[in-house]
Amino acid sequence: MATSEGAGTPNARTGLGIVGAGVVACAACCAGPILGFLAATGVASVLGAVVFGAAGVAVVAVVAAVMWLRRRRRQRECTPPAPTPVVVGLRPETTRVRPGDHR
Repeated sequence: MATSEGAGTPNARTGLGIVGAGVVACAACCAGPILGFLAATGVASVLGAVVFGAAGVAVVAVVAAVMWLRRRRRQRECTPPAPTPVVVGLRPETTRVRPGDHR
């Protein structure tokens, strides 16, 4: 029985070479979609932050405008009347009760 060297025995390096080639092929094939997904989530995050920020600025602008208009309207409605003399009525001296005075 003549046997050739390596016949019938698996070579560990050959198996690792196939696995390595598979890993390289997978990385080459899947890198694009994975990077695309990561880029899309990054872009979506940036867009979400921009939209959320813009919505916040819009809400603050609307609230500030409403408060400003209400303040102006109140200032117009609450103008003081022209100064006029005021009559102050005092009680006569005899009707006052002083402390310690028990009548």
